[in-house]
Amino acid sequence: MKRLFIMLMVALGATTAHAQKFALVDMEYILKNIPAYERANEQLNQVSKKWQAEVEALQTEAQTMYKNYQNEAVFLSEEQKTKKEEAIVAKEKEASELKRKYFGPDGELFKKRESLMTPIQDEIYNAVKDISEQKGYSLILDRASDGGIIFASPKIDISNEVLTKLGYN
Repeated sequence: MKRLFIMLMVALGATTAHAQKFALVDMEYILKNIPAYERANEQLNQVSKKWQAEVEALQTEAQTMYKNYQNEAVFLSEEQKTKKEEAIVAKEKEASELKRKYFGPDGELFKKRESLMTPIQDEIYNAVKDISEQKGYSLILDRASDGGIIFASPKIDISNEVLTKLGYN
């Protein structure tokens, strides 16, 4: 047991004996300066609005059918009421399924976002990784996503280096 403890202390001492280098990146800043990201975002917004309009049109149609049903209900037979109710439920279900198809967890918007954003994110990741390997950084944090960073010296922010590596000024 003593031997394991001594080996652990030696290993810890060896890793802390070397100065570790850290850096920060600001992903929001980097992404704002990449035109392909802005274009992809605009494309996603346009397709999202289009799909949302389709879903809303079906929902409005179902609401209109329901209001008409309420106005006509006193004049309808039980069989006619049942048919209209089933048609309303079917229209609501159609709207719900379309919404899930477009905006669900594995929906079209998710897939489109993934296909547009993944190449950009991979490119950024590879640039950060290359800079990290070249300069010997042990850790690179994202300043934009980590709310735990209260202050960081601008000297350790490599966001502009990442942009330069990617070919942007």
